[in-house]
Amino acid sequence: MYRSHTNGELRIENVNNEVTLCGWVQKSRDLGAMTFVDLRDRYGITQLIFGEEHSEGAKALGREDVIQIKGTVIERESKNKNIPTGEIEITVIELTVLNKSKTPPFTIEDETDGGEELRMQYRYLDLRRKPLQEALKLRHKLSIEIRKYLDSINFFEIETPYLIKSTPEGARDFVVPSRMNPNEFYALPQSPQTFKQLLMVSGYDRYYQIVRCFRDEDLRADRQPEFTQIDCEMAFVDQEDILNTFEGMVDYLFKKVKGVELTAFPRMDYATAMEQYGSDKPDIRFGMTFNYINEVAQNKGFQIFDDAESVIAIVAEDCSTYTRKELDKLVDFVKRPQVGAKGLIYVKCNEDGTFKSSVDKFYNQNDLKDWADKCGAKAGDLILVLSGDKATTQNQMNTLRLHLGDELGLRNPNEYAPLWVYDFPLLEWDEDSQRYHAMHHPFTSPKKEDMHLLDSEPGKVRANAYDMVLNGTEIGGGSIRIHDKETQALMFKHLGFSEEEAKAQFGFLMNAFEYGAPPHGGIALGFDRLCALFGGQETIRDFIAFPKNNSGRDVMIDSPSPISADQLHELNIDLKAKTEA
Repeated sequence: MYRSHTNGELRIENVNNEVTLCGWVQKSRDLGAMTFVDLRDRYGITQLIFGEEHSEGAKALGREDVIQIKGTVIERESKNKNIPTGEIEITVIELTVLNKSKTPPFTIEDETDGGEELRMQYRYLDLRRKPLQEALKLRHKLSIEIRKYLDSINFFEIETPYLIKSTPEGARDFVVPSRMNPNEFYALPQSPQTFKQLLMVSGYDRYYQIVRCFRDEDLRADRQPEFTQIDCEMAFVDQEDILNTFEGMVDYLFKKVKGVELTAFPRMDYATAMEQYGSDKPDIRFGMTFNYINEVAQNKGFQIFDDAESVIAIVAEDCSTYTRKELDKLVDFVKRPQVGAKGLIYVKCNEDGTFKSSVDKFYNQNDLKDWADKCGAKAGDLILVLSGDKATTQNQMNTLRLHLGDELGLRNPNEYAPLWVYDFPLLEWDEDSQRYHAMHHPFTSPKKEDMHLLDSEPGKVRANAYDMVLNGTEIGGGSIRIHDKETQALMFKHLGFSEEEAKAQFGFLMNAFEYGAPPHGGIALGFDRLCALFGGQETIRDFIAFPKNNSGRDVMIDSPSPISADQLHELNIDLKAKTEA
């Protein structure tokens, strides 16, 4: 055996034991007659002592050299309470260098000096750092507990294909040319949606898969071109069954992995979420909900408000002491292109009961008191107001609300506020294509009580759909599915598919519905996002072993990259001809 123990294992009770350890040299300290070396592996760090007889070899060691040592465990004189092995050290009696290392391009420590792009290039070195090891350990623990929970309630884990058929709905597909079928292509799955529905038709009434999915779309901190989701489907269920099942799973994960008891899992319909928070994934860890003050703010001669569809205010509690400089910063924030507001109105509710606003020219003290009463603002609070068309202003105010939540320390990453949002619109209008698209996907069931609106007012039809939200982040979404051919054909019609197009794209599913499809529904939770939230991080990259950068590139292996002319020829792809065309 190369080693008898790991570098995080030895304790004071191991004193006088003869041990063999392996690992990487974290750092060394030459004290003349003695050399101290910190030896690291993924389990921890152990301090080694080299006496004069081994000093030459010890002094030649460099950072990240891979070594094996044999020695005796002794009690450490100067104990280190910051590491589990801090009460002991090893007197080395034999040293073997297993592999020398070049000097790494950045320090492999918790706080490294390497920039993000450099660390992505040398990801295999970055993964040696403890923060990333802890992130992947958390990911592993979550995956184990997810499987335990779902297995305990009779779910089957079933794999579905990665080479499937491209469909026009949703995000862009990654496509794969078929050598054996010239000029034809597979697509990598954006989700196993149709396969899990077919499994319900097959009688596997509880399916799950922790599955890799692929979407060719622009990237951001919580999005990668390939990602992992917890994909689940159940038969003979309604919405309440699914919400209870996966609320139970998230409760279980928090208890097992974080030791946290979730106190509540409230529910909110989509219309309320948009009206109160301007978001379908509201962060309910703090208040600051929207107040619509049109009736007390309009028709006073202030043209910006008078011409607006909506005048929306939020209250920042105990913030009337904001200085002009601080208020100007908020104005600059909402004017950023990412927010897009033209300005921001404020009202200070002074402690003496008076009001000071940026529109005193148009509103007297009684008017401003009406604003405060309408918003429920008290002395010491600050009212902030945006106006314009309703949807745009809601979105801008949501961004401002979240910004203030961060500024005021109201978004504690160690506090967890889950939420179900339900009754989403079934369809949304797309200006570019001038037609309706499915807000979730084409297999989502309309609410029965809204079916009569499909022909007359399709935009008002609600979906039997739901999202799981945690701390303002959507971590999962699902729906009760359509399970009969007639309703599915009607849905395709309203999405602009001809009968021929629907048959060509989804004929296999429509045919399956004619062979006894049960009522069914499901959910998919973003596993990478869930890991990041459990780890208290905004970005998902640290929780993925080998992520892509913002351009969708793997800079470590230099991918994507060109392929040879011979490979292109085998695949019947002639790039030269396409370029000339």
